[in-house]
Amino acid sequence: MEQKCKIMIVDDAALMRMVIKKLIQEDKRLSICGMAQNGAEALKLLGDHTPDVILLDLEMPQMDGLSFLRHARDKTKAKIIVLSSRISAGDTAASEAVRLGADSTVPKPSGSVSFDLKQKVGKRLLNTIYEQVGWDLIP
Repeated sequence: MEQKCKIMIVDDAALMRMVIKKLIQEDKRLSICGMAQNGAEALKLLGDHTPDVILLDLEMPQMDGLSFLRHARDKTKAKIIVLSSRISAGDTAASEAVRLGADSTVPKPSGSVSFDLKQKVGKRLLNTIYEQVGWDLIP
């Protein structure tokens, strides 16, 4: 079996971190290497962890996702996927995140805490991770 893809989850909502963690743990090719509740905490974790992919929320206290992106490329080569309720038509956050170094964006389907993440965008999120690390997509 090939090496697992290491994922860091950055989201201020503990329930959302658990929803994402559960989805990631169901895929045998993925593993969690760290979880942070804001960008500042995530930057500190990057000193001890080397994720392959960072799943990043945008709206967080202390340091939001856009602020994290302004500093992240100095600390990591990880692919950064923005997973946020602000990824929607008309919101400029997605284009700003990509401009600042995000590799991809996936919308949270039902607001900042989306319990239906797996049902509504789970496969899309996993395929986005796979795409970023160069793996074949899930049919």
